[in-house]
Amino acid sequence: MTSTDTETLVDSTAAAEAAEAAEAAEAVEAVEAPVALGASEGAGASDAPGAVLGPAPVPVGADRRRWFALAIVMTAAFMDLVDVTIVNIAIPSIQRDAGASFSQIQWITAGYALAFAAGLVTGGRLGDIHGRKRLFLVGIAGFTLASALCGFAANPEMLVASRILQGGMAAMMVPQVLSIVHATFPAEERGKVFGLFGAIVGLGAVSGPLLGALLTEWNLFGLEWRPIFLINLPVGIAALILGSRFITESKAPKALKLDLVGVALVTLGLLMLLYPLTRGRELGWPLRGYASMGGAVLVFAALVAYEKRKTVRDGSPLIELSLFRVKSFAAGIAVQTVFGVALGVFFLVWTLYMQIGLGWSPLRAGLTGVPFSIAVSTAAGLSVQKLVPRFGRRVLQAGALLMALGVLLYIWESDRYGLGIASWQMALPLVVMGVGMGLIVAPLTDAVLSDVPREHAGSASGLINTVQQMGNALGLGLVSVVFFGTIDDHLAPQRVGPAFVDAFQGALGWVAGVMGLIFLLMFALPGRVDARE
Repeated sequence: MTSTDTETLVDSTAAAEAAEAAEAAEAVEAVEAPVALGASEGAGASDAPGAVLGPAPVPVGADRRRWFALAIVMTAAFMDLVDVTIVNIAIPSIQRDAGASFSQIQWITAGYALAFAAGLVTGGRLGDIHGRKRLFLVGIAGFTLASALCGFAANPEMLVASRILQGGMAAMMVPQVLSIVHATFPAEERGKVFGLFGAIVGLGAVSGPLLGALLTEWNLFGLEWRPIFLINLPVGIAALILGSRFITESKAPKALKLDLVGVALVTLGLLMLLYPLTRGRELGWPLRGYASMGGAVLVFAALVAYEKRKTVRDGSPLIELSLFRVKSFAAGIAVQTVFGVALGVFFLVWTLYMQIGLGWSPLRAGLTGVPFSIAVSTAAGLSVQKLVPRFGRRVLQAGALLMALGVLLYIWESDRYGLGIASWQMALPLVVMGVGMGLIVAPLTDAVLSDVPREHAGSASGLINTVQQMGNALGLGLVSVVFFGTIDDHLAPQRVGPAFVDAFQGALGWVAGVMGLIFLLMFALPGRVDARE
C-alpha cells in the first residue's frame, strides 16, 4: 500500500502515532496514481505497463459481499495504525514495569519500523505472485500471533523480538489492503471507498493514543501495559475467519520477481547503523560501534552494485536506481527520509518528556496530543483539496516552516514554564506543528511522483513508503544521541524531571534544524503539484 507515512497506513512513520497517520494520509491521496496503473509496489501490484490488479472488478459490482471484505481489510489497516500509536503512548509504562533499558525501548519501536520497511515491497510482490487474499490472511494471522507474544512477553528481549516479528507480519498484511480494494470495487465506487478509508485513518490517528492511554491506566486484570497488545487478538481472529470467507482472491498477471538479496542487504546495512546508535551510549561508544557504522556504508555500496546487476538480469530490483536520475524524485526521497528521521525523534522524546520528565499519566499525555492529531487531519484535507492546486510546492514549504515554528514555540514554552507546564499551554505549538505536518504529508507523494515516468510509478511509490519507514527507524536510533546522550546515567530522583526537560529541548532543537533542511530540499520539487491521473 502506498505510504507511513503509511506511510501505507503509516510509516510511520510511525514509529510514533502521527508518523503512521501521515503515511496513511499519503496513501489515500496518492493511491489513484500507482494503483490505477496496476503498478503500485507498496500495494503489491505489478510494475509492468498495462498490468491490472487482478480480475476485472465489474462482475463483483453487484456482490454485497464486497462490503464485508472492505470492512475486514479496513479493520486490519486500522489495527495496524492504532497498534503503533498505542505502543508509543505506553512506552514509559513498559520501560518502568518491564525493567527495559533505554536502548530496549528504542528497539520496541524501531524494530517494528525496520521490519515493516524491509518487508514492505516484498510483501506487495508476494501478494502479486501468490494472491492478495492469501498474503493478507497470512499477514493478519502472523500479526495476531506476534501481538500475543508481545502481550505475554516474559522480558524486554522477548518483547523486542516479538515487535520485530509484528512489523514483518504487518509488511505482509498492509500492502494487500488497497490492492484488494482495487480488485474488488469498480472504478465508480472507489471514490466512496477511499473516502471511507480516509475517515478510518483520521479516527485511528485520534483514537489510538487515547485507547493506549486508557488500556495502560486501567491495568485490566493486573496486566499493566499488556492489554495494548492483547486487544489485537479478538480483532485479528475475527478478521482471519471472516476474511477467509468474504475476500475474493486476486493476483497480478505480470508480477515482479522477489529480490531477497536486496532485502537482506538493506536490512543488514540498517542494523549496522542502528545497533551501535542505540547501544553505543550504554557500552561507552566502543570502537567496534564506529567500525559497524562505517561498514554499513560498504554494505549500501554493495546494495547499489547488486541492484544494477539485478536490473539487467531480470528487471525486478528492490530499488529502481534509474529513478534517481529524476531530480525531483531524488530530492523527494531525501525529504521523505529526513522527515521520517524528524518524526522518529520527536514522537519518542515527546512521550518520554511528558510521562517521565513531567510525571504525567498516560491518559493526560494522550489527551494532550489530541489537538495535534485533529490539526494534522484538518490541514491534510485542506492542503490537497484547496491549497496545493492553487499554490503548488509553496504549500509543502510553508508546512515545513510551520513545523519548525511550532517546534521552536514548544522549546520556548518548555523553557519558560519548566516542570509546571500545563496541557493547555502545549496546545498552541502542537496545533502549529500539526497544521504544518498536514500541509506536507497529504500532497508529498504526488509531488515526489510528478516527474517520474508512469511505467515506474509503482516502484517509485513503494520506495517512497519504504524510505520514510527507514528514516523513522533511524530517527528512533538517534534518540540515544540527541536525547539520552545528554542525560546522566545516575540521576537523583529530584533531578530526573529537569534533566528530561533539558534533553527534550535539546532534541527539539535538532528537529527544528531538520525541518529547515527539509524546507531547502523542497526547492528541488516541482513548482506545481498535480495529482497523477
